[in-house]
Amino acid sequence: KPLVIMSDKSEKEITMTEVAKHNTQEDCWLVIGNDRTGGPKVYDVTTYLDDHPGGAEVLLDVSGQDSDEFFEDIGHSKDAREELEKLLVGVLKLDEAEIQRRAEAAQAAADKAGGGSTFIVLIGIILAIAYAYFKMDLF
Repeated sequence: KPLVIMSDKSEKEITMTEVAKHNTQEDCWLVIGNDRTGGPKVYDVTTYLDDHPGGAEVLLDVSGQDSDEFFEDIGHSKDAREELEKLLVGVLKLDEAEIQRRAEAAQAAADKAGGGSTFIVLIGIILAIAYAYFKMDLF
């Protein structure tokens, strides 16, 4: 029989509880990735702290956490993404609690982003009412 080895580290599932334990300068893990980028993956960036162009503190501020939003907001280059792949530990295990947490975070982000448009509509309604009031008052 041929020997099949399934040791690809990208297949190793790691819980968010485990990631949270790796939050120091001596042991720094991050979760980066989302549905659009192939799913959340776990990276050990400990050896990269001194080489990070933005400084170690930026990574340490989000160590042991889901750092995807911060990573994507910066707009990292293709080279940065390739460098990150070298630090892959595994994939984030998406158990029911983690799926719920991610759904709530996505909803909160959507609500936050949508809040601006609601505000604009509200201002428009107030201005329309004020205009109608003053127009009626003039006649």
